[in-house]
Amino acid sequence: MSSSSSSSSSSSSDDGNGGGGPRRGVDFGGPSLTRRRANNETWPGPFLEDLVVQVAIDASSSLGRLAAAAAIANVFQVSLSSSSYCSRISEAWSTVSTLSRAIINLIAGACDLEVKVCSTWRAVSHSAPLWFRLTRIIWGRTLRMHPTWRDEYVYRHRTARNFRAGGSYHHTLHFDPSGVDGPDGLTCRCLTLSDTHLACGFADGTVRLFELATRQHVRTFYPHPSDRLGRFSRAVAGIVISDNRIIFATLDGDIHVAIMDGQPFPRRAHMGNVVEDGPLVDFTGCGRWWVGLYAGVPGRAFQIWDGNTEEMMYVNPLIASLTNPEAVMGWHMLTEFIEPVGRVRMTSGETAVACVSSRYMILELRNQGFPLQDHEHRRGIRVACLDANNEAFMTVDNRGRATVRRVDTLEEVCRFQTGQSNMMGCMNWGYALMCAGGVVRVWEIEQGQYLYRLNENIGGINTMVADDRYVAAASGRDTTIHLWDFGAL
Repeated sequence: MSSSSSSSSSSSSDDGNGGGGPRRGVDFGGPSLTRRRANNETWPGPFLEDLVVQVAIDASSSLGRLAAAAAIANVFQVSLSSSSYCSRISEAWSTVSTLSRAIINLIAGACDLEVKVCSTWRAVSHSAPLWFRLTRIIWGRTLRMHPTWRDEYVYRHRTARNFRAGGSYHHTLHFDPSGVDGPDGLTCRCLTLSDTHLACGFADGTVRLFELATRQHVRTFYPHPSDRLGRFSRAVAGIVISDNRIIFATLDGDIHVAIMDGQPFPRRAHMGNVVEDGPLVDFTGCGRWWVGLYAGVPGRAFQIWDGNTEEMMYVNPLIASLTNPEAVMGWHMLTEFIEPVGRVRMTSGETAVACVSSRYMILELRNQGFPLQDHEHRRGIRVACLDANNEAFMTVDNRGRATVRRVDTLEEVCRFQTGQSNMMGCMNWGYALMCAGGVVRVWEIEQGQYLYRLNENIGGINTMVADDRYVAAASGRDTTIHLWDFGAL
């Protein structure tokens, strides 16, 4: 099904984002442009496909993913009076520099160019492998949600353009509160998005599932009964959506596995031991891995499970001390509704980033959580703003300065000043969103440019999450769940 990374909501999902994500490197395996060819030869289709892909990569790397379309259109915009130019060596570069109406319409999505092209270009413009490569490299998608890969590419481009311009529809999601036992059943603590669903975890341990296409509440899942060691010991700490499974963990350490269209009482895959491990303050994962972050018992910060076998993995002791300074506050989470003391987010399918208020780590999950990076943060970290996509992660310090870095190298992608110190944040592939005082503001994360604020003032929130199409936030003052759809225009 889908896969998405989750955001500031202690959650994660396997959406159609490929593990590699949008690429910044080279994906060009074709012959060199300097190689001489016979006068009567045409450039082969695979070469032209490689050329188109390389131009898209270059534009995306330097100017952002939306620029791939315009760059190809601008560079290759040459009208020919005859398609025979394709077979002439003297005009080889002119031919390569020509883009058919189909290529431009498919890549740029919104160009009106009158271009006559040779049959090779026409064949390339309809190549399903080409559009799969472009969709995977530029938009990080390996799951097709539309009839063709061309359609998928155009849809992703238009949705990203809506996100850039602030074009969205706002909705509120509703569910029947009857039968809820106490106010905790109405307090949403975490959110997770997939391509088709939004999962909401509540303070009483229930998970409510909404279908995005209809915005209807379609399922409710309940945790197994267990002894309570505090008012919020059964609160949902995080949710993972993987294929048709919903995996959710509660603060007392229990992990449940539900089938999306299955029974309301899921299977308990792991029974927590809050006395020995401490409270499970955050939980994330993907189809391959589940990661739990604990705070309360020194030296027990992480547990990692194989998502396929559901077996707990050995955890490298070098990462076990991350939450030691937050041990006391970890126990307070069982009885008080306080800000999160730690957060963990998936990046690629093999790494995760975790933080507390003074430190962050990047973990290699296939190597027992070996710390690829371990950094103290002298200005402190706003835990509620840590988030990640497949290739980058975002931190915000206590002065409101946000920094986006590449996961693999820690290279700084951008930084920007939010102007706020008390806020909640999340990010997707191209944008960061910050909510302070009920106002959600949006920055692009390739240059760090402030773009706009959403129209709705939603008051205080408990959690928020974003993917490439949707943004969701749970109100802290009532039962309202807000949903913005950037793909509906």
